[in-house]
Amino acid sequence: MQPPPKSQLLAPRLSAYYAAIFLVVGIKTPFWPVFLAGRGLGATEIAAVFAAAIWFNVIATPLIGAAADRLDKRRATMVVLAGIAIAAYAMLWRTESFWPLLVLTLIAAGGQSAIMPLGDSITLAAVRDDGLVYGRVRLWGSVSFIAAASGSGWWLATVGSDTLGSHAVLALVLAASTAVLAACLAIPAPNGGGRQPSRRGDMWVLARDHRFWRFIALSAAIQASHQAYYGFGTLYWRSLGFSDTVIGALWAEGVMAEIALFWGGAYLLARLGPLGLIMAGGAAGIVRWSLMGLVPGLLPAAMLQLLHGLTFGATHLGAMNYLARTVPPGAAASAQALYAAASAGLGSGIVMLGAGALYAAFGARSYVFMAALAAAGLAAAIQLARLAPQRPHF
Repeated sequence: MQPPPKSQLLAPRLSAYYAAIFLVVGIKTPFWPVFLAGRGLGATEIAAVFAAAIWFNVIATPLIGAAADRLDKRRATMVVLAGIAIAAYAMLWRTESFWPLLVLTLIAAGGQSAIMPLGDSITLAAVRDDGLVYGRVRLWGSVSFIAAASGSGWWLATVGSDTLGSHAVLALVLAASTAVLAACLAIPAPNGGGRQPSRRGDMWVLARDHRFWRFIALSAAIQASHQAYYGFGTLYWRSLGFSDTVIGALWAEGVMAEIALFWGGAYLLARLGPLGLIMAGGAAGIVRWSLMGLVPGLLPAAMLQLLHGLTFGATHLGAMNYLARTVPPGAAASAQALYAAASAGLGSGIVMLGAGALYAAFGARSYVFMAALAAAGLAAAIQLARLAPQRPHF
């Protein structure tokens, strides 16, 4: 069965949006510390910038999402945020002291972080109303992340540091941010499918829905179980004697597994449903994190990396489709913002702090605690699935 014509129009534009936004993520994740160090910041100051960004996003993202819902201007809000981010990055060009670097980084990163749930809300409206397959669109973000991380590393090694000095990373981020602005402008404005929802009423329905808050908590638990891996996976593999080339290949393998899950996720979604996919992610997390610190060696590491397709990919795909099926359309951006703030912000930030202390105390055995988080998320997902089925709000 061919997708509807409107889906064919939306898919390439939304794919380009995900590719653009993850272009920035793929550059900043490995190399923004390099930029900050090039401006004279020490390790403590760099950590403070990253910690402040997490907590700033936890507060700002839900507020921006709620405002976009109230105004019914999601795409326009994305365009404004993209422009603000470019302006803040441009002002960093001649900034070298700590406090201006911190403030401008918060403005730029906060704007772009808030763009993500707004874009997801537009994509999920197309999933609900126009038959779009979310995974086939979202996977281009993962592809872009790999290309950005590897390509920017090559450029910085061969060209950037010689020609632009400490501006090299910032130049790449500015170029990628310009692509984000162009991609936001290219997204068609949602028309609401002929329905004019009561936005204040929809947000009130969302706030009173205990299933939604249970969903937020269980999704955050499973996603936060990745924090020991994100923060200390490379250090652990180095302690096993793996070369940086091998470690880079292991990270890429995990993202490739994620891409494969997004590509074939429609089949799994049809058979398991959104909560079933989340359960699969939680179960895979129990296996992955239980064994990661207990079974050393390259072959076990490579096999366990394949589970990233489930621990992250299946959980995220299930979460997006759960939101698409259950959240009132007038509160879609708010729901996405709360999900992002809880899973990528509050929950992950708190667990990352704990993961640091656990890794310092227990080393590789700290992954067992991450398995416990995944188990808690799985148990909560099973309990949520046993409740009376939730009626869609559309």
